[in-house]
Amino acid sequence: MSDKFFFKGKKEKKPKHSSYGFNTNRAVKAGTEEAPLALVVNSEERKTEVEQIVQENGLFANIEVNGEVAEKISELEGILNKPKTTTFAKKPSRNDPCSCGSGKKYKKCCG
Repeated sequence: MSDKFFFKGKKEKKPKHSSYGFNTNRAVKAGTEEAPLALVVNSEERKTEVEQIVQENGLFANIEVNGEVAEKISELEGILNKPKTTTFAKKPSRNDPCSCGSGKKYKKCCG
């Protein structure tokens, strides 16, 4: 119900930014200039390989060379290997022609 019948006093106004689509809870994407990836590699050769991968995909990363620590590029692999959405072929409706090529309706042939 509307509060105009039960509420006496000044009604609070809606904040202006919410009506204009300003998103106050925006999440910063990893791999952008604001939040670069933090990667650790073992050698200079590996660093150049990883830099090429980062540049090809238009990402930003801080790459550190440290031979004592295990290589840590899981953030980069996670961004590059995003799971794809699976889509299924649409099942024909009853009155569509049958896909087997008989020329009959689906409901009279394979349905």
